[in-house]
Amino acid sequence: MNVDNELRAAYEVRCWHSFVQEIEHDGGKPRDALVKAAVAVVIRNPFAGGYAEDLSRLIAPSAALGKALGQRARALLGGRPVHSYGKGGIAGTAGEQEHVVACVTTVFGDALRAAVGGGLAWISSASKVGVAGTAIDIPLAHKDELYIRSHYDAISIAVPDGPRPDELLICVGVASGGRVHARVGGKTIDELAK
Repeated sequence: MNVDNELRAAYEVRCWHSFVQEIEHDGGKPRDALVKAAVAVVIRNPFAGGYAEDLSRLIAPSAALGKALGQRARALLGGRPVHSYGKGGIAGTAGEQEHVVACVTTVFGDALRAAVGGGLAWISSASKVGVAGTAIDIPLAHKDELYIRSHYDAISIAVPDGPRPDELLICVGVASGGRVHARVGGKTIDELAK
């Protein structure tokens, strides 16, 4: 079963949104572009409008979410390797923040790591409740070492028509490198390679 079919077997998907940002400079000398990308999927929230103690219906199949989002985000980098990543989402107003968190636990995270070419570090995350069009900043950090300061970043996204009250917007962000003019010290990629 391909990843999109696997995903649709577990979740009711309404739409996908993709975002790409290429940054050549931020006031300093231009350099090779930093490419940041984010992908969001809007799915129906089976728990909207009520409280449920057991959220396994969202957690158990979430590897399909992580894999599909990771593959799409990685492709948006145009062949560049993924250096950093992050995850998150927005619950529509009839849902809870916990519904988003259920979708992006370790089950999701392990599949995301595999889809982007591996990763040893935990995945930064943001989640909240909001109306359609609410923006979210997906935090980014180096995929193999959380303390690589040059890769502390974010990508912001907003979906004009989602999430609706009974939906969840689940998203990931990736980047091809650190900030374009990172220069405030901290652990470096060169130290990671040693």
